[in-house]
Amino acid sequence: MKITFELEPEDVERFQSALADARDAVRSADEGELIDCAKHSLDRLPLGVAPLYVRGRIGQVQRLIAMLEDEEWALPAALRQEVLSALVYFSDPEDMIPDGLPVIGLLDDAIMLEMLLREERDLLAAYDAFCEFRRALGPLPDDLDFRTVWCAKLKQERQRLIAPLKTSRHI
Repeated sequence: MKITFELEPEDVERFQSALADARDAVRSADEGELIDCAKHSLDRLPLGVAPLYVRGRIGQVQRLIAMLEDEEWALPAALRQEVLSALVYFSDPEDMIPDGLPVIGLLDDAIMLEMLLREERDLLAAYDAFCEFRRALGPLPDDLDFRTVWCAKLKQERQRLIAPLKTSRHI
């Protein structure tokens, strides 16, 4: 069975307001602690009883965490804060719908993640392209000269992929 629904502007505003609160929390918190909290939340969520759609969106949290922890990607601070804001919302078990409620408890988290994933599709596509480029480069060479060239190529590709994001978001 397929069920679809539309969010009214007022509903979207509620989610945007909750995300704004999460952004405020990001400004005053340690990034490592926020990521650890999101990991902890992933480990404790009742995903086994959540609908498949919810599980799919929650699974994207791992992708967001991997992007933040990827030292070679080195995402600029302003872009990092957007992703961290989603993790803050996700990690709060008492958000709009308490996570412990069977079946529907994670629905608001899935909606928030869907909204963020749509907003950040260019960022996620850039990260995927970066990962593909890195795979094509092969493993980090042992030889210092080749290592320097490898790192320079990776840096150049990262800058090429992030530049349009900075421009479009006026960062």
